[in-house]
Amino acid sequence: MGEPNFFSLRGQIAVVTGGGQSIGEGIARRLTAAGARVAVLDINAANARRVAASIAGLGLHCDVSSRPSVEAALSEARRALGPIDILVNNAGIVGKTARLQELDEKDLDEVYAVNLKGVFLMCRAVIGEMLERRYGRILNVASIAGKEGNPTLIPYSSTKAAVIALTKALAKEVAGLGDVTVNSISPAVVFTKIHETMPKATIDYMVSKIPMGRTGTIEEVAALVHYLVSREASFTTGQCYDISGGRATY
Repeated sequence: MGEPNFFSLRGQIAVVTGGGQSIGEGIARRLTAAGARVAVLDINAANARRVAASIAGLGLHCDVSSRPSVEAALSEARRALGPIDILVNNAGIVGKTARLQELDEKDLDEVYAVNLKGVFLMCRAVIGEMLERRYGRILNVASIAGKEGNPTLIPYSSTKAAVIALTKALAKEVAGLGDVTVNSISPAVVFTKIHETMPKATIDYMVSKIPMGRTGTIEEVAALVHYLVSREASFTTGQCYDISGGRATY
């Protein structure tokens, strides 16, 4: 007998938003390595196609803040690959880094549209088919900022807190209606291109809060996501798993 193939995703169809770079790309590669066929969705269509071509997946343009864009991308994913088993809501933006009195209303609206509305739209677009088939995995990428609140990142922190609450609420709605789970993760700082736009003082502040004294890696995040979207995680739902190097206090 061969070695058991733990956490295999063979035969499953996964959708990863914001999959054209950084953490999303790492997740798409990890799920592909586990046997899934992956639709890589990104607002940058060229990036989506680049990643998809390297993993024999499907690269699609998608603006997660737009319902028509979400529906069009998922319709194409279903047509090309089949029914969706796994959804990873990874797309997100940091927004303007500034104190509250320096922020305009639009600064909150822009972050909300991607980080929270985008998760809402994507979840709503797939939950029906998952319930109908009585199987599905949804994984929402939140942030440790959503638990602890990072200064000068009020729009980001507040929308990521909302993602955690959305995860818990939806998980309770669908619990027991087949094998459908909804979980989230809250990474501490994982250095990616998104952080290159942030002031060094903000990065230093976040790293100073991590007992391990380092940033996380994309591969570490992808490994946790892999477990939570696997069949083996069938009794795990409504949770927010920290991947924070010991930073989280609750």
